[in-house]
Amino acid sequence: MYFEHVYEKGLAQASYFIGCQATGEAIVIDPKRDIDTYLQIAERENMRITKIAETHIHADFLSGSRELAQVTGAEILLSDEGREDWQYQFKHTGLKDGDKFKVGNLILEVMHTPGHTPEHISFLLTDGAASTKPIMLFTGDFVFVGDIGRPDLLEKAAGITGTMEKGARQMFQSLKKFKSLPDYVQVWPGHGAGSACGKSLGAVPSTTVGYERIINWALNIDDEDEFVKQLLDGQPEPPKYFAMMKKLNKVGPQILGGIPRPGRMTLNQFKNAVDKKIKIVDTRDKLSFAGGHVPGSLNIQDNASFSTWAGWMLNYNEPFILIAPDHRIEDLTKKLIRIGLDNIYGYLPNMDALANAGNELRTLNQITCSELSNLIEEDNVQIIDVRGLSEYKSGNINGSDNIHVGYINENLDKIEKNKPVVVHCQTGDRSAIAASYLLNQGFDNVINLTGGYTAWVQDCGKNGQKSNVKSETESI
Repeated sequence: MYFEHVYEKGLAQASYFIGCQATGEAIVIDPKRDIDTYLQIAERENMRITKIAETHIHADFLSGSRELAQVTGAEILLSDEGREDWQYQFKHTGLKDGDKFKVGNLILEVMHTPGHTPEHISFLLTDGAASTKPIMLFTGDFVFVGDIGRPDLLEKAAGITGTMEKGARQMFQSLKKFKSLPDYVQVWPGHGAGSACGKSLGAVPSTTVGYERIINWALNIDDEDEFVKQLLDGQPEPPKYFAMMKKLNKVGPQILGGIPRPGRMTLNQFKNAVDKKIKIVDTRDKLSFAGGHVPGSLNIQDNASFSTWAGWMLNYNEPFILIAPDHRIEDLTKKLIRIGLDNIYGYLPNMDALANAGNELRTLNQITCSELSNLIEEDNVQIIDVRGLSEYKSGNINGSDNIHVGYINENLDKIEKNKPVVVHCQTGDRSAIAASYLLNQGFDNVINLTGGYTAWVQDCGKNGQKSNVKSETESI
């Protein structure tokens, strides 16, 4: 048997290439949309991808199943569990609980494991050439390392009311199936640390059934009502683009036929696009952006979280321009198409050329913790904490308001225009997004806190300032 774990750090998303070396057949489970990775593995290992499978209709990334099938001719195998509302709407081979299929000498058994979603399935793998005992379980968003999949996304992200508690109770029953498996079975989940599909996912890529019995909080609660309460409590805010991903993955993502290459814009083309009010996404680091940027541009830094924040902040129906160097465009394009943001109008590689041509740039003001302390003493500042609610509740600057950066556009009426507005997150990355958006919305009084809450806490210890913990009702 050949096995390869393919991990995309930006979305903390795992997919799997598993092959039978005797026959040269292979399967890919939960493929990402940029499929070149799997094609390269197949060529390197002299294998043919004959089957493609998914654990569920994904909400956090756009599936590459149709893209991969178009190139390889592989059969797509998808869940036919759940009600009609949870059925895929494109051509596939349907799978039900207990079904088995083969990839060469490999045997995969389908386990219906609802909870995260009603149609969710897992795949139990047996290497038929070596043993009659199962060795691996591919759990998708069912069981993670140290955590389990959240059941509230359908309600919170997709707006399907009444599904949270039902999903939590389904999860409780599904875990009984998991507990019945032998301790030695390896567990390979669909996500790792950093994913919004759970509360506290581990960073280790895999685990075992036996180890999860010991360390996973969800497998150590026997009372169903208590389990439901703890599972639903403290889940992070689901990104807005999750609803779009659900829709597109259900009907079938558009087939691209390769990685698109955005056009490199001349200064004149860029200026014309700006005149047309096309959105600009500046991917430079936050300090470079603060030092000088195109008025109206949005600062989403080119880092591991780029995909997530692009999904939060960009409109799927509007084109946008990237400001990024030539050597980063291919990778940034992949990050965008992984969540279905295909409408890249073009890119500008060099801000220096723009500045040297006499174009006016705008700055984003920064403030230190000591300067903020003075404004607080003068009672002349509004502090906006753009972190998640759970982060805010664990500790915050006294008097601050909590508006998650992804919901800043819905709360503009709660932000002052007649006095300084200081925005902050934990270290400054998310607040750079929020501050750039507020500048674009006419808030000339916005200032970014250098170093974020981390710097504030460190400074508090020196000057006697105190942070505090507020109740949830005090946040916006």
